[in-house]
Amino acid sequence: MSQSHQDQLSRIKAEIADSFDEELEMQMEEDRLDDLVAEGMSEPAEQTLERKIYFRELFRLQHELVRLQDWVQHKKLKVVVLFEGRDSAGKGGAIKRVTQRLNPRVCRTVALPAPTERERHQWYFQRYVPHLPTAGEIVLFDRSWYNRAGVERVMGFCTPDELEEFFRSVPEFERMLVRSGIVLIKYWFSITDEEQEFRFRMRIHDPLKQWKLSPMDMESRVHWEEYTKAKEEMLARTHTKDAPWWVVQAVDKKRARLNCIAHLLEQIPYEDVPKPDIELPDRIRHADYNRAPVPPEMHVPERY
Repeated sequence: MSQSHQDQLSRIKAEIADSFDEELEMQMEEDRLDDLVAEGMSEPAEQTLERKIYFRELFRLQHELVRLQDWVQHKKLKVVVLFEGRDSAGKGGAIKRVTQRLNPRVCRTVALPAPTERERHQWYFQRYVPHLPTAGEIVLFDRSWYNRAGVERVMGFCTPDELEEFFRSVPEFERMLVRSGIVLIKYWFSITDEEQEFRFRMRIHDPLKQWKLSPMDMESRVHWEEYTKAKEEMLARTHTKDAPWWVVQAVDKKRARLNCIAHLLEQIPYEDVPKPDIELPDRIRHADYNRAPVPPEMHVPERY
């Protein structure tokens, strides 16, 4: 093998390693959190997946997600996936792994802030409708219209009449979405009381994660039982044939991510999309072109 081929192979290996490192960096960050175990915590957590198995399966499933993305574009499908669950249940981590290798122009995440004064007086579903997908798009809702059945209910942000109207309306609203051609998939990430407390304590002791803790998160610990009752009624009244709920056991974050992605892939039959061969065109060169130098003051200092 010539030196040029060896150099090229080395560069290819480096590019692949960079791709792996992106995921490894995220995982190392989580392992760092796990090392900050607070005093007084209960028994050790159940043995998690071996890292090698986790990464192997994650990369395989992400490859399948790319195939699914291509199929959604090819068939002009409209896909909506709702991610619901308690604070710190791992919804965000799962969403990151779903979107990590996908085209953001095809697959996007919607995480709406608290409603404005104007939005509070709109039809409840009105502020969610503009974010629904058009043909060839996948939209992931990091929390959704089910806020009304959870935090709004428990924290008193809606009246009993508004809550009851939500329960009457949401099955019809979701049936309309499905009839319009939208593929609607709903996930609830389930964790235990002990696991949520553990994850909150980890965030309290990690300055890089403290931004994830809000006053509402703290209140959710106080109202654990009220949230449980709210979740049970929500699942019972909104689990329909047209839009069923799927519960992800999320105490083990790695298993939860893999299980969720694998299940998501099963909900939409997909195939390989025929693609034309791609050839890199030759660059056009002009003998009279001279590249202008970049002024030194414009360079970012090379500290590393």
